Amino acid sequence: VQLVESGGGLVAAGTSLTLYCAASGSTVSINDMGWFREAPGKARELVAEFTDGVKNLKYGDAVKGRFSVSTNSAKTMMYLQMNDLKPEDTARYLCYARWGPYGLNESWGQGTQVTVSS
Repeated sequence: VQLVESGGGLVAAGTSLTLYCAASGSTVSINDMGWFREAPGKARELVAEFTDGVKNLKYGDAVKGRFSVSTNSAKTMMYLQMNDLKPEDTARYLCYARWGPYGLNESWGQGTQVTVSS
């Protein structure tokens, strides 16, 4: 499975932005997929993820109530709708997928930068 993120950019605080993750390859075998983010000097942080065959959905505490993740039925596109953005949301956003038998394979995209100005 190959993943490519897009949609990042420079936005003002309080505005909205949608990120996209395009998946290709053996997408039918994807078991888990989601978004993490990385900011300088901080550990990689969960943003949102689907697990157990896209049955369960979990959000990171920092984004609950503001961000919403969705995917199409074919798991070829995943979307991250980000509302009420804050400067602390500034980070590189990466999508990932676990796929194959028992979800033992893991793929990551290159990431897309989101910068929120105050």
